[in-house]
Amino acid sequence: MPKSRIRKKADYTPPPSKQATAIKLTSRTWVAPVMLAMFVIGLAWIVVFYVTDGSLPIEALGNWNIVVGFGFIAAGFGVSTQWK
Repeated sequence: MPKSRIRKKADYTPPPSKQATAIKLTSRTWVAPVMLAMFVIGLAWIVVFYVTDGSLPIEALGNWNIVVGFGFIAAGFGVSTQWK
């Protein structure tokens, strides 16, 4: 039995009018310093609160100073999502 002819398809070539455009990446050099600053501020806030027995950094907040410190740390984690 004879073999059938194999049909070769032409290779795809994109039209010459459409050329790939370069994607410009933005600089994200600010992310690491801001992230570390947020972590350090949050940690320092909590440590100062415990060392001063609640009289600093803001006495009127009372135990909510812990929440503020962890808020800074959470903000640092939020900023870290921008790191590439």
